[in-house]
Amino acid sequence: MNMSDIFIIGGGINGTAIAADAASRGLSVTLCEAGDLGAGTSSASSKLIHGGLRYLELFEWRLVRKALIEREILMKRAPHLIQPLEFILPHEAHLRSAYLIRIGLFIYDHLAKRRYLPASKQIQLQKELHGFYSQGLLPNFDKGFSYYDCLTDDARLVILNALSAKENKAIILTRTQFISAIKENNVWKIQVKDLITETIHYYFSKVLINVAGPWVKEVNQLIISDTKFDIELVKGSHFVVPKLYEGDFAYILQNKDNRIVFAIPYQNQFTLIGTTDIIFKENLNNIKISEAEIIYLCDLINQYFKKSIKKSDIQWSYSGVRCLQGSDVKNPSKISRDYEFFLENDNNCILLTVIGGKLTTHRILAKDAINQLNDFFTHMKVSQTHMTFLPGGDIPNQDVAQFKQKFKKEFPWLAEAICERYVNYYGTRAYLVLNQAKSLQDLGIEFGAGLFQKEVEYLMQYEWAQTIEDILWRRTKLGLFFSEEEKIKLQEFINIYQKVNN
Repeated sequence: MNMSDIFIIGGGINGTAIAADAASRGLSVTLCEAGDLGAGTSSASSKLIHGGLRYLELFEWRLVRKALIEREILMKRAPHLIQPLEFILPHEAHLRSAYLIRIGLFIYDHLAKRRYLPASKQIQLQKELHGFYSQGLLPNFDKGFSYYDCLTDDARLVILNALSAKENKAIILTRTQFISAIKENNVWKIQVKDLITETIHYYFSKVLINVAGPWVKEVNQLIISDTKFDIELVKGSHFVVPKLYEGDFAYILQNKDNRIVFAIPYQNQFTLIGTTDIIFKENLNNIKISEAEIIYLCDLINQYFKKSIKKSDIQWSYSGVRCLQGSDVKNPSKISRDYEFFLENDNNCILLTVIGGKLTTHRILAKDAINQLNDFFTHMKVSQTHMTFLPGGDIPNQDVAQFKQKFKKEFPWLAEAICERYVNYYGTRAYLVLNQAKSLQDLGIEFGAGLFQKEVEYLMQYEWAQTIEDILWRRTKLGLFFSEEEKIKLQEFINIYQKVNN
């Protein structure tokens, strides 16, 4: 019988983090996800691990402090995947005074212990480092501010949490749709459908956790739960354009509606721009950037940069819908990003519903979620995730630069750009990707953009990848560089691999 302590519905960042925390405490865990891991909201973020500077204006100091503490912890857990990034805020006096910004940055610097990142400072954009910080900006911006947060790969962060859970014997089911859950003999009887084979399976669990993100209410209806909660769905959209400036830093840009937009270096050749915040009331199966959002982001960029952009410059766009706590606030940007739990206990048949949260706080959300179950699992261990590495993160002395040098020396036949990507994406697991290869020929077929057969096999064997989209847009981010012919070649290999290995 498929019996576990906990059954989790939802394979985004919060679901996989909860699975990882629970499994590390000795609980048996099963997780089901209807699509690919992180394919929804969790791969549609701004790719940042940050405290959320703008939340200080909303007096969300508790949330910002929590996020800043987590930023430090996550940098230790996955130093290869979470890297420091400088942010430049060009000053617009009519939007926020320099005095107000300095106070905000001082608080941001000191709200939590900061071990790894430099302090903020005021800068002269056109003069400092010979105008380095004014790269691409219109000449009327002369004053600005510098501070640090971190850049990550959101989809890979989901995978690392899923791998961590699996290493502690959790069962991770992808392409598996939750159908229903009923209480039977004081446990949950859970029905799911394998969307590949179209077969029905049953699982049993003491605790059911609904962490389906924007689909949380739909799942709640399938459970026929008495839990009542309000949510607000907020869409955020981003797009990628050819590189707007040469600097290896990001811009945080103010708009007159008090919202902010990021311009972030992306994949060496591009700039990632976003996000928008709009109330979402449409079909969750058709989430995409709107014409109004494109105009909004283009207009703001064109107020700051010499190189103007338009819709035809967009190389790729993506949108995600956040499930936030219900709120009477009319401005979506002002709705809290903190999380909330709803616990339902019917004769020790437990349902835990999770609302809200953000990428940066996924670990502490997971810890707090499992702590809700202390009375039901008195034998479970205390969470240790603040002290453990995510898979691949066990880099000696957390010195990623030194590890890269060593890795490059060990594989001199591998192109430097590929070495960089392997270390940044896989950390110490890069050796597992190479799988004892001793030459370029040992890597097998090259499909394009430095993607070789060995890496594809690794992704399909260990990281739940099944489709071109999984591989090119979530696991490797190489989709921007692939031609149609190369995609066909990759698809043909996937078909053969699945036929042989299923």
